[in-house]
Amino acid sequence: MGLVILILILAILASLASALFYLLKDPGESKRTVWALTFRVGLSISLFVFLLILFALGLIEPKGPPVG
Repeated sequence: MGLVILILILAILASLASALFYLLKDPGESKRTVWALTFRVGLSISLFVFLLILFALGLIEPKGPPVG
């Protein structure tokens, strides 16, 4: 479970880095930056939904700061 979350976070960061690379290196006609950012948004939504499902199933619990 933790490994899946870590992999999704790393994929989001890699997609963001590739979008920055394409933004800096591609000519203005290329759509690769848009596709990389779209893919990142899809991964972010997937991670959010995955966390919601884990919470609904009781596999993870939110924890606040310690009281006292």
